[in-house]
Amino acid sequence: MTNDEQSGNASPFKGKTGLARLWRALFYSRDGLRAAYRHEDAFRQEAWLALALVPLAFVMPVGNLGRALMIASIMLVLIVELINSAIEAAIDRISLEHHDLSKRAKDIGSAAVMIALLNVIVTWSLVLLG
Repeated sequence: MTNDEQSGNASPFKGKTGLARLWRALFYSRDGLRAAYRHEDAFRQEAWLALALVPLAFVMPVGNLGRALMIASIMLVLIVELINSAIEAAIDRISLEHHDLSKRAKDIGSAAVMIALLNVIVTWSLVLLG
């Protein structure tokens, strides 16, 4: 028994383990990507940007390490945008009222996305011009 199970704090949603958990996680992830694409304009735009830039990275005259860095910087934008969207959805679920802490959380998430986008520009510039 885990500590959570002993203390009675185990989530009722944590029943599956092993391959069954991995299989379900695959579908939860698919559902999350679909929801982000359907409901988040920024994620949709960044996904299209990734669909353009990732193939471009494969035809650029750079080494494999540079190519990996270029692609990783793009994937980081998508990851950060997904986390930002999750934060925004959770805050909106709690309350749609204006609150300074809600604004702060959303602004910080937005700043993280901006930094990830700046990272793409810096990474691609350094790899291509370096």
